[in-house]
Amino acid sequence: MRKTTTFAVTAGAALALVLTGCGSNTENGTASPAGQAQDQSAGGGGLAAPFGDVLKLADAAKQGTEKSKSAKMSMDMSVGGKSVTATGAMSFDGQSQKFTMTMNTPDGSTEMRYLDNTLYLKVPSGQAKQFGTDKPWLKIAADANDPISQSLSKSMQQASKQSDPTQILEQVAKAGRIVGSDQTRLDGQEVNHYRVELDVQKAIGQFTGDLPAEAKDQMTKMLAGKDIKLPAELWLDKDQLPLQVTMDESSLMQAMGASTQGPGKITVKYSDWGAPVDVAAPPADQVGDFSEIAKKMGGGR
Repeated sequence: MRKTTTFAVTAGAALALVLTGCGSNTENGTASPAGQAQDQSAGGGGLAAPFGDVLKLADAAKQGTEKSKSAKMSMDMSVGGKSVTATGAMSFDGQSQKFTMTMNTPDGSTEMRYLDNTLYLKVPSGQAKQFGTDKPWLKIAADANDPISQSLSKSMQQASKQSDPTQILEQVAKAGRIVGSDQTRLDGQEVNHYRVELDVQKAIGQFTGDLPAEAKDQMTKMLAGKDIKLPAELWLDKDQLPLQVTMDESSLMQAMGASTQGPGKITVKYSDWGAPVDVAAPPADQVGDFSEIAKKMGGGR
């Protein structure tokens, strides 16, 4: 049972990367000072003036991302006081979402592939041996019948949706407000920079989504009556495509009982919008079924 718990923690850290879909303790990329950017004419280089209405901002950005449907991404966050980075590529095509991602931590590298509602997880070899398998990959299928796989599968389905930046924009539209904006440059591109604030009470349904009922109820109870606002920032190019999104979830994590070393500021950067994303399942002879492993370890009851 201890081994299945170890796996759940490992997978949970991976899920956290995708679920957050925004933010970091450093601002990746080089942005010019806001004061300098304000001297630029609105619409310079094809860049329109920033939106003042959060609904119009979200609608314009959603139209851009829905047309492109895919992007490369990178993330930077902290899990349990340890620095975690990730790189990958994602396709946001309706119900057929898929992604490939490599997560790097001080404890090693974990590779993830998600397609056809199935997660393939390649954990460090030392951890794989703990599960009594010589297979380098572990599979968590949507139709698995053990509790741990079912929980992780539902969480991953929610994570896949949240990794789509249109979902972030939905949260902004329904539970956010623009608190400031300016025009600046990010990694050499002219961008509109928005500072927004999300009201957690208005967005609980979006944060919990397809999570298991027990986890959803627990989260809702823990946040009941708490006035939590999450600061976030968005950088959009002239085509209204997100190039960088950040969110500080420190207050949310603390409200849920996490230590100050838990996930706080997270950053996601997007690039190569519209580029093809190729995600294939690992060879069958290299894949172990986590559902079967969980049963052998007593975690399938």
